[in-house]
Amino acid sequence: MLSFSTPLSGLNANSEDLTVIANNVANLNTVAYKSSQASFEDLFYQQLGSSGNGNPIQIGVGTQVSSISTEFTQGGLQGTGVPTNVAIQGDGFFLLSNNGTDEYTRAGNFSIASDGSLVASDGSLVLGNPAINGVIAPSPTPTPISIPTGLTTPPKATGTVGITLNLDSGTAVGGTFSTSASVHDALGQVHVLTYTFTKTAANAWNYAITIPGADVGAANPVTVNSGTLMFSGSGVLTSPAADVSGIAITGFANGAANLSYTWQLFNPNTGPLLTQFSGPSATSATQDDGYAAGTLQTFNIQGDGTIQGVFSNGQTQALGQITIATFADEQGLLRNGSNAFLQSLSSGSPNIGTPGTGGRGTLAGGSLEQSNVDISGEFANLILAERGFQANARVVTTFDQVIQAAIALSQ
Repeated sequence: MLSFSTPLSGLNANSEDLTVIANNVANLNTVAYKSSQASFEDLFYQQLGSSGNGNPIQIGVGTQVSSISTEFTQGGLQGTGVPTNVAIQGDGFFLLSNNGTDEYTRAGNFSIASDGSLVASDGSLVLGNPAINGVIAPSPTPTPISIPTGLTTPPKATGTVGITLNLDSGTAVGGTFSTSASVHDALGQVHVLTYTFTKTAANAWNYAITIPGADVGAANPVTVNSGTLMFSGSGVLTSPAADVSGIAITGFANGAANLSYTWQLFNPNTGPLLTQFSGPSATSATQDDGYAAGTLQTFNIQGDGTIQGVFSNGQTQALGQITIATFADEQGLLRNGSNAFLQSLSSGSPNIGTPGTGGRGTLAGGSLEQSNVDISGEFANLILAERGFQANARVVTTFDQVIQAAIALSQ
């Protein structure tokens, strides 16, 4: 009987709506959860005839849930301080490989597996671009990202040494001033060189650079370079007019390769690093572009998805890059549980690329996106769905009373 089927359709539809709302509330604290919303539509109509003016006379047969859409609005970001946590600000999904199946998620609560792989909470592999010797290598096919524990970066031999210092113009002829600066050999070992400046005349100084004899297998310090410095009457270095290059150190006792470096006398703006003013001779800064070998200490995820490793020697190096995907129709994605989505014919193929490009969102390292469920709105929807269910239930009981009354007439 239509009298019962119509309110029963309302009971079913509102029951489904209550289920959707309950699922939203249950996932209030699920990382990056996107809430759902049920929409109703009326069913077909029976035409009983037409009125005197020709208008149709129709009776509807109820309602049903026409769609359950996903709200892909941005959830709030919460800082966690965990380097493997990352959130998307804007459009896009992280790429995952779950036993060979491509999945997509907004939940960036990642961790590092025992083999160094970056994985999602369910063990799926996080995909992106690899880094080769610290250089990102864009790949048409995203590959699993790995952050090996104990990763090391090789040492770098010194190429340039800079010393910022002042030589006292009031120093008597024959007076000296010494300072030190370090260099790194090809094996990463540090050697401390001594720079000795001797005043020979007004505005004129000699210099000598020595290395401890033990560093090069000698009994006494060895001079590796010497020369003359000339200053103007204003205390500005005039000679040499360029950096001193080709300072060679040979025969390292530890077996390191021979070293040749440049003593930087001028900054990039051609201003001299050495001055001769009235005041104490003093060194204010030294710079050595070499460094020892280092091991990976920590890392951070940057806005473009680059995973930047920080090593014990103070150096940084790219370890990989997280890529994200966008879809022409996000509503066409299939929910697969565990915060994951699957592509479908409706969603179209993923458009994969670097965060911050092509309309894709950027990443926030050390943060997680929160659920976008609006608890106050869900409670309001819950009341409406409950009232709808109660009203349709009341219609069923009313029809039952009418039928009971009709049956009583025949007795």
